[in-house]
Amino acid sequence: MKHPFINNRILSLYYSLFWLLMGVGNIFLQTLWYKMSFEAALLESFSIFVLYPVLGTCIWYLIKYNGLREDDWLLNVLFNFIAASILNSVWLYLSFIMVKMVDSSHLVYLYDALPSKILTGYLMYAVYVVFFYAVGYYNSLKEKIEKEAELKTLIRDAELSALKSQINPHFLFNSLNSIASLTISDPEKAHEMVINLSAFMRYSLQHNQEETVALKEELENIKLYLSIEKIRFGRKLNPVFEVEEKCLHAQIPNMILQPLLENAIKYGVYEASKPVRIFIKCNSEEGYFRILIENDYEPESVRNRGEGIGLKNIRQRLELIYGNPGLMKITDSKTSFKVELMLPQKT
Repeated sequence: MKHPFINNRILSLYYSLFWLLMGVGNIFLQTLWYKMSFEAALLESFSIFVLYPVLGTCIWYLIKYNGLREDDWLLNVLFNFIAASILNSVWLYLSFIMVKMVDSSHLVYLYDALPSKILTGYLMYAVYVVFFYAVGYYNSLKEKIEKEAELKTLIRDAELSALKSQINPHFLFNSLNSIASLTISDPEKAHEMVINLSAFMRYSLQHNQEETVALKEELENIKLYLSIEKIRFGRKLNPVFEVEEKCLHAQIPNMILQPLLENAIKYGVYEASKPVRIFIKCNSEEGYFRILIENDYEPESVRNRGEGIGLKNIRQRLELIYGNPGLMKITDSKTSFKVELMLPQKT
């Protein structure tokens, strides 16, 4: 840890201004109140409010390398008393040398005030010790808070990565099974599906380290995903996009929509006996982008519909990113299922 006056230029400026003002004030006090000559008052002020503050900055290193032993307060007191005595001796010696070099006639003032100057030296040392301990504690607390914030960020990123990793393997497993089936029944569609799956996974890996992407990019990826699923389900899957132009530049969490579409296909299309439309809508409202994923489903084919892992992951991701778990709203009307995301506007 660097010296606080070296590490913080503003603190060192305030420190210098404080002692300068104290010195100027003492000169006026000594000359106007105690009728001391200006030269004697100047020498005394320089000794107390310039020379000692310069020497006092060294106390930081004594505290830094000695530390505060909580289990032995007597040793702390003894150490600081010895350090104060040495520092005061150096200070008084330099004060005598300075006065002697400037005007030896003022030595009488120094001899008369020697007891009070010794007491002043010990008191100022105590003030410095308290001050530097407080600065050291503040710096340590600040570093601790910064490290905790950094650790929380790392944990948050790790949690987001873990949530993403729970989504992709499930989709990949289903797609590979479909490709395996199509290689026998329809090799051309299998080839097309492999190409689309490759592009989809490339997008996923490319944006894995980014927290947010433009909705336009996410929609292009969703269309890739739906083209893969379209090969599986054919006419049963009918996506409909209604997206405002302003929404295309909205920044949203990456890979946040794919689990919603996967959920709609799993419960709405997979067991359906007739074509199912999936609506993907986005419009701008006050301070938010409203994204809606809605699909019809047959109630008899989905009896126990709960909040699956995909929807739970999205709720957790929104809470981690925005600090608000209430940004996702789910509405089940028994014939249609609607998921609504209210994402803060950030373009």
